[in-house]
Amino acid sequence: MSTINCKGTLIDLSTPKVMGIVNVTPDSFFEGGKLTNSDEILGQVEKMLNDGATFIDLGGYSSKPGADFVSESEELNRVIPIVKLLVEKFPDILLSIDTFRSEVAKQAVENGAAIINDISAGLLDENMFETVAKLQVPYIMMHMKGTPKTMQSLANYDDLLKEMNFYFSERISKARSFGLNDIIIDPGFGFAKTIEHNYELLQNLELLQFQELPILAGISRKSMIYKTLETSPEEALNGTTFLHAFCLQKGANILRVHDVKEAVECVKLMCRLGN
Repeated sequence: MSTINCKGTLIDLSTPKVMGIVNVTPDSFFEGGKLTNSDEILGQVEKMLNDGATFIDLGGYSSKPGADFVSESEELNRVIPIVKLLVEKFPDILLSIDTFRSEVAKQAVENGAAIINDISAGLLDENMFETVAKLQVPYIMMHMKGTPKTMQSLANYDDLLKEMNFYFSERISKARSFGLNDIIIDPGFGFAKTIEHNYELLQNLELLQFQELPILAGISRKSMIYKTLETSPEEALNGTTFLHAFCLQKGANILRVHDVKEAVECVKLMCRLGN
């Protein structure tokens, strides 16, 4: 299934697309707290759209390892005003909301968001599947164990890819039982996974095509890159771009990125090569 329906528009994912990351959190691992006012957010989003982003992913709860708890009311206060701002400024925007809370998902879509991106695949809010099914928007489900606070202590697997496919089969089946149609899977690089797990996953990413659903890859500037290169998130763009090309070769349909222009160029060149 290579198309998803976003606000009545069919998006063909057989040609890979780019999703730009906008964090309105003070503690994200990259660009944390940089976006402090509406003009800065509008400027960043406008640049991402001009650089070729198909989607913008907005998050108000940092999911980096060990991230602090954020209350639902605080998350709503961070996210909903920005949803309204972006939809008013860019009426055609395809806005993805990075949340594991059904109430945040509901209010965001009611205010113009187009996609829900849930790091917990419905496991942290039992109302998520039912809510998204009623909203009839595409749903991104990620592989993770535990919560952002606890996940790195749970990075234990006998067979990583086998366990991930079992996890996705179960979550997809449950989501479909509620009537969710457009589902995208995110392998969750860095979530309850060591650096070794991340590279094993990347080398075998095509095995997730067993689910016959679009795959989103989120590796932009992550520690699997900068720790391997012994640099920092700020210096990880070149490594990110290289691994983006590898993700595309392995079947990724969406790249979730901080640097849209470079990722779009990567997609264009990979398509020119015939992949």
